[in-house]
Amino acid sequence: MAKKRPQTKAARPQLTDGEIPVVGAREPCPCGSGRRYKACHGRAAAQAATELVHRPFEGLPGECDWVALRELVPAATVELTLKSGLPEGVPSVTLATVLPMAWPALRRDDGSVLLGLQNDTASGDISRDLADTLQRALEAKPGTPVQGRRAPAEGPRLQDLLDPKGAFEPVVHPGFEFWVPDPENATPEVTASLERANAAAIPTAKLQGVDAAYWCETPEKNHLRWVMPHPEEQLLDALARLHAAGRSNLGEGTRLVGSFRAHGLTVPVWDLPSGVTAEAIEKPAVEFAERLAAALATDAPLTADERRARGGLTNRQVTLS
Repeated sequence: MAKKRPQTKAARPQLTDGEIPVVGAREPCPCGSGRRYKACHGRAAAQAATELVHRPFEGLPGECDWVALRELVPAATVELTLKSGLPEGVPSVTLATVLPMAWPALRRDDGSVLLGLQNDTASGDISRDLADTLQRALEAKPGTPVQGRRAPAEGPRLQDLLDPKGAFEPVVHPGFEFWVPDPENATPEVTASLERANAAAIPTAKLQGVDAAYWCETPEKNHLRWVMPHPEEQLLDALARLHAAGRSNLGEGTRLVGSFRAHGLTVPVWDLPSGVTAEAIEKPAVEFAERLAAALATDAPLTADERRARGGLTNRQVTLS
């Protein structure tokens, strides 16, 4: 019997992680390892797609307002400034809370771009998903929406695309008329979507005297929801000091009822009487900000009353994201 020759394996081309394309989970990995994609390079890609980034807007101008527009505000827009400037044929890039038919983004007929913020995202990093949508919107044909997809794990984030020195100044709208520059010529689908959105929008206003505080009106009572940048434990201690001292309200009939977490930040919430307007709460909010600053600067241990107040605030805290 003839002796078998030892077989030599041909050298496989070495691919870097960035060169490995995405294939089906059960298909052989393109790197040539012989394993299925999901057990090889697909494992890292899946982890990157699902790993939750707790503060996706950290490092962006107006982080607190990003959180508010994502979670609290029905209708608002912000002009965005790109690091590299506007591409040719793109006169503006505007962030919008919601777009018609829940489009992730829209390239208008005039070439301008609208980027939707309150959309479901495919990964645990909202910033990366939004950046991917923005890049595709900048390259889309005028007059077309951009559909959602899973962003590449190695793709840029908003922090890579937006100018860190650019202003972030939200404009709150009473409705969604900003969707259509010419409502009379809007398609029936867009018109119907606009009517539904306007009917569901809760009246909301941004306070001018303090940062990232939003008043809203509901049938039974009004509310103030204030996104704050301070570390959670330090903020809860400060709120507890004020609450125990009877100084956590915003005027007669108002009450600090608790807080919630959203995208790594804490959002205290006040109940307001139905007659208290956004304008009426401006001065009390400024005065509260001064009291809060003093409480944040205090590092003395909490008293028994302050610990009880903190426990009450903590028990009423929920997490949105």
